[in-house]
Amino acid sequence: MMIFIVLLTFSCIALAVMSLYWLVARPTSVVNAQLESADPSLALIENNPLTTMTTRAAEPINRIVPISAVEAAKLQKQLLHAGYPSPDAAMAFRAIQLLLIVALPSLVMTVCFILDRPLNSFLIWGVLAAAIGFYVPRLVLRSKITRRQQRITWGLADALDLMVIAVEAGLGLNAALNRVGEELKNVHPDMHHELDLVNLEIRLGRSREEALRNLTERTGVDDIRSFVALLIQADRFGSSIGKAVRVFADSLRTKRRQRAEQASAKAALKLLIPLTIFLFPVIIAMILAPSALNLIDLFSK
Repeated sequence: MMIFIVLLTFSCIALAVMSLYWLVARPTSVVNAQLESADPSLALIENNPLTTMTTRAAEPINRIVPISAVEAAKLQKQLLHAGYPSPDAAMAFRAIQLLLIVALPSLVMTVCFILDRPLNSFLIWGVLAAAIGFYVPRLVLRSKITRRQQRITWGLADALDLMVIAVEAGLGLNAALNRVGEELKNVHPDMHHELDLVNLEIRLGRSREEALRNLTERTGVDDIRSFVALLIQADRFGSSIGKAVRVFADSLRTKRRQRAEQASAKAALKLLIPLTIFLFPVIIAMILAPSALNLIDLFSK
C-alpha cells in the first residue's frame, strides 16, 4: 500500500512539473499573438496563465487517455455554452478532471496512512475521493452553464428594447446589433460579448443568417433561438424588423413575468421543508416545555 501511495504522489508531482514546463517552455500560438498585437480586445479569454497551463498539460494526458468523438463533441458544446469557445477548452477540462481523479485519492490515502487506518478505509475513501474528483468538474461546468444562460436571458430583454429603438430610429439590422452591443457593455457583458462576435463574423464575410445561427449554438438559450429565428424570417421575407422585434419583446416580457410568478408560487412550497425541520420543533418545545417541567417537578415529589 505504501508503494501505491508513493506512486500516486509521484504521479501528481510529475503532472505538476509537466504543467509548469509546458507553460514556460512552449511558445504561444502565432495566430493569437498576431490578433493580440493587432487589437488587444481580440485576445481570447482562455489565454490566462492558469488555462494555458492546464491546456498544455492536457495534451500528453489526452494522448494516454483518449476521449471518444461523440463525448468530445458533447463536452465542447457544453464548454461553449459555459463561455469557453477555445478548441483547447475540452482538453483543459479533461486535464483538470484527470488530475483531480489522481490527486484526491492520493491525498486521502496519504492521510489514511498517517492516521494508521485499516486497508478497508484506504479503499473506501480512495474510491470516494476518485468519484468526487470525477463529478466535481462536471457539476461546476453545469453551474457555470446555468448562470451564464440566466445572465444572457436577463440581458436579452434590455437588448430587445434597445434594438427596437435603434431600428425605429433608422438604423439597419447590422448597425443596430453593433449599437446594442456597445450599450450593453457595462450592464450585460455576456450579451455584449455575444453580439460583438456576431458583428465580427459579419464583418469577416459570413452571412447574417449564419452569424445569427452561430449565436444560437454558442448560447444554447431557447429565447435566443426564438429571437434568431424571428430575425432570419423577417430578413428573408422583407417584413418590418422593428415591428417583429417589438412584438417579440412584449411576448418575452410576458414570459418573464410568468416565470417570476411561477418562481414565487414555488417559494411557498419550498419553505415548508425548513419550517418543518427547524421552526415547528422549536414551537412545539416552547409550548410543551412548561407542562413537561411541571410534570417533572410533580413526579419528583
